[in-house]
Amino acid sequence: MSGKIIAVIGGGSFGTAIADIIATNGHEVRQWMRDEKLAQSINDEHINTRYLPDYKLHEGVRAYTNISSAVSGAELVFMSIPSSSFRSVVRNMKDEVAGKMMVSTTKGVESGTFDLMSQILSEEVPTARVGVLSGPNLAKEVVAKAITATVIASDDDALCQEVQKLLHCDYFRVYSNHDIYGVELGGALKNIYAIVAGLAASLGMGENTKSMMITRSLAEMSRFAVKMGANPLTFLGLSGVGDLIVTCTSSLSRNYRVGYALGQGKSIDQAEAELGQVAEGINTLRLVREKSRELEVYMPLVDGLYEIVFNKRSIQEVTRQLMLGEQKTDVEFILQSDDR
Repeated sequence: MSGKIIAVIGGGSFGTAIADIIATNGHEVRQWMRDEKLAQSINDEHINTRYLPDYKLHEGVRAYTNISSAVSGAELVFMSIPSSSFRSVVRNMKDEVAGKMMVSTTKGVESGTFDLMSQILSEEVPTARVGVLSGPNLAKEVVAKAITATVIASDDDALCQEVQKLLHCDYFRVYSNHDIYGVELGGALKNIYAIVAGLAASLGMGENTKSMMITRSLAEMSRFAVKMGANPLTFLGLSGVGDLIVTCTSSLSRNYRVGYALGQGKSIDQAEAELGQVAEGINTLRLVREKSRELEVYMPLVDGLYEIVFNKRSIQEVTRQLMLGEQKTDVEFILQSDDR
């Protein structure tokens, strides 16, 4: 096959979706996964039977269970694995990926360090050229070729341009951004609010409630992110409000579905078992709540969800407390005019 060799690390739904786009665009895609049976089904039947069983993949996607073979000769490596195993997987291949372009698609935070995935890449592979891909990208819609847009964030303009060329097609559009921390943090934080949205939906929330919840979620996200050093304007883009809207309104969102199950009285373990995939929002909730207290950032929705999930407080009690709590300003980051 002509074209470039691209590696995708991870056998989940989004890694498979972008592997399919890249292969369709004429490149050789090597997708690494641990599950030998799943790898065989992709190679023989061109179907990810576990995560995307209803969609046929391009024949240019080849599955590997040996990570060295997958990344050998690859010009660019996409990292699409859960945050809990991200660092260990990177360590296992760091010699083979030295100096390569590496792009994380993982929307999570590492326990213990509060590192985002781009930071882990830079720490473990100091010579790597690092980027982050994030946006309102439900994998099932991407592989179904629904019109979608995303963001590639990096200080490396050449990397951004390369990712745009690899992924651009008539249904997938890629915008660039230099605020890598803001783009990545937006992708991680919105998972918390997707759980809140799912929980509220299970209780029959109205349209007014949905609107209030999404906009107040955006206020919390941007308030926390600015404290961490991100640009608040990043949150007006695809990786901020765009990703927040889709995950707070769609039952295709894993975190939304976990929240919906919680609202039905199920436990976290039951909710994640039904999901069959990792929902990053629960881990992110715990870490962000701890960090927000350390930084003294006002995040009532995070605090409320934490009380429900970890301290088993009733949803009704927490909701009442939130509605009677302190009333803050509507928009906190206003661009002031010099002409006033």
